[in-house]
Amino acid sequence: MTKVRAAILAALFLLAGSGLALAQDVTLTSRDGNVEISGNLLGFDGEFYRVDTVYGELTVDGSGVVCTGPGCPDLEAFVARVTFSGSPTIGRLLMPALLEAFAIREGYDMRSEVLENGHVFHALVDPEEGRVVGEFLFRLTNSDEGFADLFANVADIAMSMREIRSSEVRLGRDAGLGDLIGRGRARVMALDALVPVVSPSNPVQSITLPQLAQVLSGEITNWAVLGGPDAPIAVHLYSGRTGLGQASETLLLRPARAALTEDATRHHDGQALSAAVMADPFALGVTSQAEAGDTWPLSLSGSCGFALRATRRAVKTEDYPLTVPMFLYLPARRMPKLVREFLSYLRDPSAQLVIRRAGFVDQTPEEIAINAQGDRFANAIARAGAEIGLSELKRMVTTLAPLRRLTTTFRFETGSARLDAQSRSNVQQLARALERGLYDARRIVFVGFSDGEGPAEANRTIAQRRAETVRKAVVKAAETANLRRIRVETEAFGEAMPMACDDTAWGRRVNRRVEVWVR
Repeated sequence: MTKVRAAILAALFLLAGSGLALAQDVTLTSRDGNVEISGNLLGFDGEFYRVDTVYGELTVDGSGVVCTGPGCPDLEAFVARVTFSGSPTIGRLLMPALLEAFAIREGYDMRSEVLENGHVFHALVDPEEGRVVGEFLFRLTNSDEGFADLFANVADIAMSMREIRSSEVRLGRDAGLGDLIGRGRARVMALDALVPVVSPSNPVQSITLPQLAQVLSGEITNWAVLGGPDAPIAVHLYSGRTGLGQASETLLLRPARAALTEDATRHHDGQALSAAVMADPFALGVTSQAEAGDTWPLSLSGSCGFALRATRRAVKTEDYPLTVPMFLYLPARRMPKLVREFLSYLRDPSAQLVIRRAGFVDQTPEEIAINAQGDRFANAIARAGAEIGLSELKRMVTTLAPLRRLTTTFRFETGSARLDAQSRSNVQQLARALERGLYDARRIVFVGFSDGEGPAEANRTIAQRRAETVRKAVVKAAETANLRRIRVETEAFGEAMPMACDDTAWGRRVNRRVEVWVR
């Protein structure tokens, strides 16, 4: 244990906050002595040197050179180092569980330490040699600071509860990190959900999304309007500097073109928010499902009779409208081998089980038999508009009856033909499954649905176009798949099976989707 603590303290001394050694002079000389490169060592991953030279940043294969100078690493006792920065929800709740599971699988011991600044340090130790082989530092800041640390080379990976902004993408390019929205740079590792919560003693059981936006904006201030007691509503929300606080405003207030009430109490973490709501019978908060604690989550109801809860399946399919992806953003640079192995492990089925046990929603596709979807088909019949006749409903049931629905669903950004962040991740996941042959000799149907705005025939055409867009994206991403072994089709039923009420922007967005059905 003394040896491990010494290694941790030595690592902290060497870290410039980033998991990388302080830039120092090195000279890399080819084995035959004909080529020599000098500069500041920016990083070494156990195989390749990354050096800032007069010619720019260069990556050099360590097997072909000899390193001299004060910055040269110890090749015999190399330690893989990486720093994550950003969302505490990811860094404090999820990543330690995944790192511990990875350590157990690889035969390492894990030692953890909470630092004085609140950040968390984990060391992976080879039990046979008693040597530290990997050091993982988690800077528990917020999504904004996670990106700032990445751009400043203070962190190697950003953890975010929101998608990167276009301004941040430009900053990343300027900092030499590559395209942070390019393939492989942004990764959705798990899913969370925002839920409206109250004290268990509060009699209110449900709320509509427009009502929730009105509460947050201060337009509704008394519980009596929501069917509760005649008492003022105390609003609690995450801090605007956190990814979840920003996601709350983006998902709830922006569609309503409203601003948060000045009377809202802001919190830096979900534990404090949930504790405050539990202590006040007249409080209403919006928090992470994983950090709701003992509070009572309200269902999201609609004027047309729909009611949605943040169940695991509803979040995974994004049928629940307040689903929040949990992102890792990686720069276009080579990570140490141990770190690459850990990042690869995050896609492993066993890692998905760890994600679920940690209280978050995994992304392993599940198949849902049509018999388990009776409520959806009942709603389709009950909510069918005047233009959706019995023949169209029969066609839908006849087409889908032999198939099973995947929990993999695709949706588009508001007012755009671009897939949203979770759906872009779903494209890559489904493409990898096709490449691994998991759907060989099977039939896959991309089924488009729409909202009920406009003529039914036009909506069916739009839904068909969206289904074809998703099919092309998945086929393009599945570069090594043998598509001759898979029957890939598209179908569309327009507004025939709504998931939510069409009288709000939230409901219309949920209804515009492409589902995947398989046989």
